[in-house]
Amino acid sequence: MIYRIVSPEHVCPFGERALALLQGAGFEVDDRWLETRAQADAFMAEQGVSTTPLVFVDGECVGGCDDLVRWLGPRE
Repeated sequence: MIYRIVSPEHVCPFGERALALLQGAGFEVDDRWLETRAQADAFMAEQGVSTTPLVFVDGECVGGCDDLVRWLGPRE
């Protein structure tokens, strides 16, 4: 599952990258959009984070895009 900012005004490039990484690694992704600043702010406050995207795998919080890269490990 990935929570990322997608609105008519802005699509987060880090969210796009995280989504592509998950899909490229073969994960079926539940893509959750935060469509307004209020939604994003409320979500980040609830999760105790200051940025998005936020990735969860099997219910475990992996973190943001950079955390996901580390979690996935080296790719050949």
